[in-house]
Amino acid sequence: MSEDLFDIKIDDLSFKNPIALAPMGGITDSQFANEFAKDAGLVILGGYNLDAATNLAASEMAKRGRKEFVSDEPLKLIENELGSVKTESVVAINLRSSTLEPLIEAARMAKNANAIIEIDAHCRQPEMTRIGVGEALLRDLSKLQDTIRKLKATGAIVSVKVRANVIDNIKMAKAIEDAGADILHVDAMKKGSGADMETIRKIRDATRLLLIGNNSVTDFDTAKEMFTRGADMVSVGRGVMEDPSLISSLVKEVTLLQQEIGWYNSPKHVCRGEGDLRGLAFCCLPVKPCPVHSNIKKIGLSAKEFADIKMEFAKGTPLEYGDSTCFGSLVWCCKITKMCPLRDGVLETIGLSDAEYMKLKRQLADHILDHPKVTGK
Repeated sequence: MSEDLFDIKIDDLSFKNPIALAPMGGITDSQFANEFAKDAGLVILGGYNLDAATNLAASEMAKRGRKEFVSDEPLKLIENELGSVKTESVVAINLRSSTLEPLIEAARMAKNANAIIEIDAHCRQPEMTRIGVGEALLRDLSKLQDTIRKLKATGAIVSVKVRANVIDNIKMAKAIEDAGADILHVDAMKKGSGADMETIRKIRDATRLLLIGNNSVTDFDTAKEMFTRGADMVSVGRGVMEDPSLISSLVKEVTLLQQEIGWYNSPKHVCRGEGDLRGLAFCCLPVKPCPVHSNIKKIGLSAKEFADIKMEFAKGTPLEYGDSTCFGSLVWCCKITKMCPLRDGVLETIGLSDAEYMKLKRQLADHILDHPKVTGK
């Protein structure tokens, strides 16, 4: 399976698909990954404890029945684990430490192993939060930012796993992005059951980081819902323990979807009130009352600027065609999953497949959101 099918990359790393094995303390080690996650695009080992304080906390947690990784030689364990994954997946390692030095050493190890280091800003167990680890980092964003910057200084690719709805989600996402992280891994936890899909959408609109969605992904319908809210990848943990074939099944389904429509995590239309800002790629010319106006206002554009940016992209591409469509160009046409004889007639005439059309729409979304008039750069 070619990584080019999905085109998910960070620096020199390419992910063969957008399905990840999530870290679970005391469970997701290299042996678990080799047995249950051979098809995953990313396997995240851990969480491992790197210093005396976190290993002591983990030992206390284990006394009350929790599974945890406890080691007298944590850095040696990390090195062995990084070298023991036998899948073709990209590897990340989720870590906790109350001190910075072991994290820096682990980041160097990860870089040398062509792997990713993930900061655990997620664990909510009191033994960890009392020593300033896990979820406690979200309440001390300056410390978290300093940790990210120091790990990035090693040249490593840095992910941060967080729990949603602990502090302001947007403030959290922006702080992590501003510090230079590469990946934001969000447990979209909410009161009750299921994942907080609206939080995924809002975080997607707030950051351009590679976004991994996590929580309650037990089948492809749930994964797809998370994708349509803006997740670049989804991670699964406990679902794998209940269904050992879950990752392989998700990979098969998302591969079929990508082959069919060309943009596996394409957003819902913004006019439905559920789509993230990437959905502006599917919007009509902004000439009548419609949610497109409030969404382009969010990114600081006028209606004319928005129209100009879209037409700027369309010029010289197949999206420039479409005299018979509602607004005279495919650039204003909607998502391929929405029935439209006018759009489909043009696609057939110019010989553009559904997948090719959607790939262009994905590029258009990036063009809009990365445009200097939006970013200010």
